[in-house]
Amino acid sequence: MPQMGVSVAEGTVVGWRVEVGDRIEVDQTICEISTDKIDTEVPAPIGGVVAEILVPLDTTVSVGTVLARIGSGSGAAAGAGPEAPRAEAAAKNTQPPHDDAPESGSRRDGRNGSAASPASAGAGAGADRRRYSPVVQRIAGEHGIDLSQIEGTGRGGRVRKQDVLAYLEEGAAEEAPLHIESPYRPESVAPAAPPLPATAPDSPTPTVPGTPPVRVAPPPEAPVPAAEGGQLSRMRRQIGEHMKRSLDTAAHCTTWIEVDMSRVEAARTRLRVTALAFVARAVIDALREHPALNAWLEGERYTQHTDVNLGIAVSLGEDGLIVPVIPRAHELSVEGLAARIKDLARRARARELTPDDVRGGTFTITNPGQYGSIMATPIINLPQVGILDFEAVVKRAVVITDGAGNDSIAIRPMTILGLSWDHRALDGALAAQFLATVKRHLEGVTIS
Repeated sequence: MPQMGVSVAEGTVVGWRVEVGDRIEVDQTICEISTDKIDTEVPAPIGGVVAEILVPLDTTVSVGTVLARIGSGSGAAAGAGPEAPRAEAAAKNTQPPHDDAPESGSRRDGRNGSAASPASAGAGAGADRRRYSPVVQRIAGEHGIDLSQIEGTGRGGRVRKQDVLAYLEEGAAEEAPLHIESPYRPESVAPAAPPLPATAPDSPTPTVPGTPPVRVAPPPEAPVPAAEGGQLSRMRRQIGEHMKRSLDTAAHCTTWIEVDMSRVEAARTRLRVTALAFVARAVIDALREHPALNAWLEGERYTQHTDVNLGIAVSLGEDGLIVPVIPRAHELSVEGLAARIKDLARRARARELTPDDVRGGTFTITNPGQYGSIMATPIINLPQVGILDFEAVVKRAVVITDGAGNDSIAIRPMTILGLSWDHRALDGALAAQFLATVKRHLEGVTIS
């Protein structure tokens, strides 16, 4: 299992492209894996014959676990030999499907040594019996794609990520009917009791002398339908674990500063780039002046980095988020940063990031302001020691002091920048100085 990022400790095998006995070439894709960061394909490091497949489909294992063995002979039965106990230990943390999950997958096609049942072998070609990887299901859900309409190019007709993306490019997604099977079965709801017959307003109610009046109870309220529920997705679960680990480990503090974005707004209009690119450039310049924030803290080991490898948080909607990295970001101009940010965001949402795209970040920027947020307290992306929060640019009335010391009220585009920092690695004075430096660069933007 390859290392997908500093904070990634495990991954799940979501698809095998080979079987025991298959002859493969160098860099040929042998399996698909999924982590809380990315979904990607694992290439063969050498050519040869697949001798063993040690990790079954849908099994979660730690980084560094051997997934398969490649030899020069004709191969052995999967899982056979002295390595089998080792494989079982590696798969100790397997996350089996929930009992109430739908059987939407096809047979295992004999991979990983698990044979398909005759029933599944016969019906496996049906759309309701096909198996889809999590990344394929997510893309289909986002675009309302009926996966049964797509002809898969994978082994046994399996629909791969590339098939779905090609389908989208052809424009067929707009015509495909939305077909989403819910993995949950809502509790049955008892039908509402029939309403009591209404009494005519003019009809006198018969009474018997000495008998108390009969009180008619109001009709019962209609029952509230049961809400659907279930387990968190694997990505959501792993993001939560990473965030909780950060809160439990780092001594979180957050400092805010208000910034006048007038010059940035004028400059970005001329350059036709987003304000985030200017914020990124200002953060990079501030990190060069205050390198203590361009660092990792792993246990008691503090590492200050020379290069600024800037992480940009990208929302994947309800699926979660990911932080692709711009390596050596200090070498890029505002326009260069804007282009890289746009490209990374596009590839992140298309699930096209590679493992290298999420490795080695030294500082992170998150931008919830694009959704209208005006203040937040971001959680540090360990092992980094700081993360900057860029909020919405909002026009507000502010007090302006001119060169002669005269005050006036003006309408200016303002934003709030928040810095969450690890008090184990630095103190509040340095955090405030860093924010002041970012502010100075943003309010002093000029275009030559």
